[in-house]
Parts: sequence; C-alpha cells; structure tokens
Amino acid sequence: MIETLINAWKVPELRKKMIFTMLIFAVFRLGAHIPVPGIDKNVLGDMFSSQLFGWVDIISGGSFKNLTVFAMGVIPYINASIIIQLLTMVVPYFEKLAKEGNEGRKKMTQYTRYGAVGLGLMQALVMSFYLRTAMLNPNIGSVLVCTVTLTAGTAFLMWMGELITEHGIGNGISLIIFAGIASRLPAGAMTIVSYVTTGEASIITALLVLVVGVLMITGVVAVQEGQRRIPVQYAKRVIGRKVYGGQSTHIPMKINQAGVIPIIFAMAILTFPSIIAGFFPGSPVALWISTVLSYRHPVYIITYSLLIFLFTYFYTAATFNTADVADNMRKNGGFVPGLRPGRPTAEYLDKVLSRLTFSGATFLTLIALMPSLFMAASGMNLYFGGTSLLIAVGVALDTMKQIESHLLMRHYQGFMK
Repeated sequence: MIETLINAWKVPELRKKMIFTMLIFAVFRLGAHIPVPGIDKNVLGDMFSSQLFGWVDIISGGSFKNLTVFAMGVIPYINASIIIQLLTMVVPYFEKLAKEGNEGRKKMTQYTRYGAVGLGLMQALVMSFYLRTAMLNPNIGSVLVCTVTLTAGTAFLMWMGELITEHGIGNGISLIIFAGIASRLPAGAMTIVSYVTTGEASIITALLVLVVGVLMITGVVAVQEGQRRIPVQYAKRVIGRKVYGGQSTHIPMKINQAGVIPIIFAMAILTFPSIIAGFFPGSPVALWISTVLSYRHPVYIITYSLLIFLFTYFYTAATFNTADVADNMRKNGGFVPGLRPGRPTAEYLDKVLSRLTFSGATFLTLIALMPSLFMAASGMNLYFGGTSLLIAVGVALDTMKQIESHLLMRHYQGFMK
C-alpha cells in the first residue's frame, strides 16, 4: 500500500488528484469547527450522550456533537442514494433510466441531489426542534436559522464529494465519510490514555483494545475481499469464419454483498424513536424509549441484530437478481458446469447467495454489536467500533484499487506508445 502511494505520487496527474483531494479534506475539517449560530454548547453534551448519537458523531467527524455546519454530514445523501437505487428495482421509470446509459445516470444523479436536499431539510427541521432547549433564544427564527444552516452544510458537503469524484481520486462521498472517521482516531486514543491515567482502566485493558482493533481490521479485510467464485463456461459459436466463445470465467459473489448499508438502515430506524422522544422530555414514554434503546439493554441488542439481518437479505436481493444473471448467461451461451441454463441455474445461484448472505449478515451483526459489548464489558465509552472500521477499511480498499488501476492504465498506455 505504501509502495503504491509512493508510485502514485511520482505520477504528475495522480499527484495533482491527490493534492486536490487533500485540499477538500482541509475544507471539510475547517467546516467541522464552525458552529451553528445561537446554540449553547454546554447543553449539547447531555443531549447527545447516547450511543446512537455517538455513532452519527463519528460519521460526521465530530461535527454532530459540537453542532457545526456539517453536523448532519452526508447521511441525507446516502439515504437518498439508497432510496433511488431501491426505486430502480420497483418503479419502471427509474428502471428505464438505469438502462439508458450515461444520460440516464445523469438524471438519476440529479434526482439523488434533490432527494438529499429534501431529506436533509426534513432532518434539519426535526433536529432544530429537538435542539430548541439548547438555543440561546428559542423561537421560530432560531429554529429556521438552524434548519437552513444544517441543510446548507449537507448540500456543500455533497458538492465537495462530487468535486473529489470528478477531479480527485476515489469516490468523493465515501472519502468524506472516511475523513470524518479518521479524524476521530486521535480523540479515541486520547480517551484511552485518559482512562489509563485516571485509573479507570488498566494498561492490560488498553492493550486488549489495541489487539481487538487489529483483529477486527484483519477480519474486515478478509470478509470484504472474500468471495465465492461460481465457474461459468461459454459455448463456442461460429460466426462466418471466426469462432467466438469457448472460454471459462466465473461469477464473483461476495460474502458481504450488502456492504455497510444494512447497518446504516438499522441505525436510522433506531435513531428515529430517540429523536421523537426528544419532543416530549420527562414523559414516561420518552424515559422508556431512552432506557430500552440503551446499548446495554437486551431489547436494543435483539432489535438491532434482527434489523441488520432483515436489511442484509433485503438489500442483497434488491441489488443482485439471480434470475437476471442466469438469463443473461443463457442469452450469451454461458452455463454453470453440471447445470442447465435458465431456471436451474437461477435456483442454484439463489441457494449459494442465501448461504453467503447469512454469513455476511452474521458478520455485520458481530461487527455492529462489538462496540456495545465491549463498552458494556469494560465500562469505557468508545464509540469508535466495528461499524466505523468496516466503512473506513472498505473505502481505503476501494481507493487503493482505483489508484492501482490508474497506475496500470498508465503502464499500458506507455507500452502501446
């Protein structure tokens, strides 16, 4: 990895892209320290003390807890992208756009932007009403200012992410999330040091945290790169005087086909009741919700696990259609050895996909629950956990693959010249 980065830095084009990406990161971190006007910071700490809000704070790079202009991060854009992607499976119009090539993708990107602004506006309005007790002057004007500021911050981040995708290196939105997570590493390290210094945790516990972190990174890399390869054989076809086909290939089916999307969905659903309960502070229902949604409560652990499993199967089925894959293979003269093309192939792929999805869902559940189980066992409030590692490692792997592909393309071009 270090050797690849060094080689990429030597290429002027890649060096320019990397410098541009770093400059966008600097703007992102600068905006993470600009607070929303009219907010009392002393009240925010108690309001954002739950684990659910702690996870959102990690994604936003600490902007959520401090309520800066980038407090909502790119979560509205992610939700809008997921919604548009799911609509392509059920709405004929979006399905048609997805098959129209570049022009269709441009329209879908435009709809995603509109959806992100709309979702961001609704989320900002709910947050502003929830935070009215922390406002220095709690009135309609302050709520509107907070709503507009948070929505504008999300739109600006969305624009910066698209700039990285166009002029930088890697996927811009993913890299902004990665930068937010990476920026929390020093604070997490200082928290562990403070626990050891004050005697709340022993050195053995701190070393155990380090060992668990290394093992989790290793496991995430192994699962993210792990795949089941289904062999595919293409029959020979004679067209004129030329023979086409006859080669062997494979269908790569990843263990974690859904990525981190199920965890984001589950977190969004579990966060919603806490936000609604904030409108009724002190009520019995709000107290019950805050108790049940504590990371140590069995109801929270069971509900969280079930939601991850449910969304893993749902999202995998929505994004990987085994019937379409089998039909495309049949049209191109491909077949799985030992199976007839068409329905038998689709049933076999569906069987393999179900087993892989179960393994992926189990992995996601263990990764997502790791911070809760660790904090319950050690008593240390460290929100940086498996979910953050899953996102960070996944983005890092994808970015390195893009850099390697740029280097490989450059070598091919030099060879052809």
